[in-house]
Amino acid sequence: MGTNQQTIKAPISVSGHGLHTGAPVTMTFKPAPENHGFVFKRVDLEGQPEIPADVDLVVDTSRGTTIGLRGVKVHTVEHTLAALVGLQIDNALIELDGPEPPITDGSAKIFTEKLLEAGIEEQSAEREYFVIDEPIHYLETERSVELAALPSDAYHATVMVDYGSSILKAQHAKMNSLDDFSDEIADSRTFCFLHELVAMHNAGLVKGGTIESAVVVIENEVSDQEKAALEELFGPLERELKPGILNDTGLRHENEAARHKLLDLVGDLALVGMPLKGHIMASRPGHKANVELAKRIKAKIKQKRITRKFQKKEKKGLVFDINAIQEILPHRYPFLLIDKIVNFSENSITGVKNVTINEPFFQGHFPGNPIMPGVLQLEAMAQVGGILLLNTIDNPKSVWVYFVAIDNARFKKPVIPGDTVVLELEMTALKRSICKMTGKAYVDGQLVCSADLVASVVPKNKL
Repeated sequence: MGTNQQTIKAPISVSGHGLHTGAPVTMTFKPAPENHGFVFKRVDLEGQPEIPADVDLVVDTSRGTTIGLRGVKVHTVEHTLAALVGLQIDNALIELDGPEPPITDGSAKIFTEKLLEAGIEEQSAEREYFVIDEPIHYLETERSVELAALPSDAYHATVMVDYGSSILKAQHAKMNSLDDFSDEIADSRTFCFLHELVAMHNAGLVKGGTIESAVVVIENEVSDQEKAALEELFGPLERELKPGILNDTGLRHENEAARHKLLDLVGDLALVGMPLKGHIMASRPGHKANVELAKRIKAKIKQKRITRKFQKKEKKGLVFDINAIQEILPHRYPFLLIDKIVNFSENSITGVKNVTINEPFFQGHFPGNPIMPGVLQLEAMAQVGGILLLNTIDNPKSVWVYFVAIDNARFKKPVIPGDTVVLELEMTALKRSICKMTGKAYVDGQLVCSADLVASVVPKNKL
């Protein structure tokens, strides 16, 4: 039996200024019903619009994660979400009378303390986890950024950072479970290098930042001109600007930078929309990379839900059997030309067609020399492609999928009775209702057919 969902017992507020917008704000955490998730509400705007914490709604990752819906935005949501996830809270309404949560001291410490002060309440519904059962990767080779979500029986995270700095040494941080978050991770502050501050301000960022809202690293000697530019932004700096940590309080942890990157990672991955069981490993993570990994995880969640919807009985090595295929596709004998789907991901799919002498087309197509017609090979390919479009359609029974173009069709070898045709399709472009795919068909590992396909998705109510 799983753990039940949780919310908070009473509203609790935090006030301050947003880090990047500089706007004054009061943020109020409120209890929310089961299966509500995390939703931000802009109470300062007409209609008090709500924005769910959803990775599909991320609109910017410049030094923070911004979500937006219909032109309304909430900036820098990651510390707020990290505090909620770290305390294993599932449902909360987060009201703001400004565009960005308060930065406070640059960590999630105050948010965590306030949520604990409000109290955590167990709800009746069981918590649904997404269990990572196969590796999910994100890689940026040019920036040495690599993230992976690996199978595990609980939520773990390991972060490694190396900025080539003589002050901010290469370091790592680890969270063995969410039980460690409030004591080991929540108080770790955001950080930046001193030379970045003026550039970030000129880019329209850190308007609400102060020397007290982040760990500031001085990498090199500071010239009088650089000091003057900084004092223009932050007021007189009475302290000596020499290589080291600018803040009077120093570091809270020797590896505070790595711990804060782990905090950001937990907050950004909250955008997948459900709690995780898996080990997240990250080298030099940032908001862009975190969000890209979150998108990949959410795509896996969606595929799992689609699979469970149509495939009633789970079978090893099989995604959809013939019964599930008939739930998805409108085709029937003699025009249903695929037998099973064995692989299904966000942009690719693999189907199988077993060719037997009992196929009706062999009666008239080269009698005495039975060969599967090339047009039917393309039709089988198109049917597999139609199932691939499940990723883009909430209710496949509400649409028709018409193939409107076939280009570069090539037939390399005859397909004959007894062959097992493996059909692989990859989505290369998707724009509104038009989808482009490349398809290849193999028998015994040898290419027998290939083509580029274009499909149009038409709602049935528009016909």
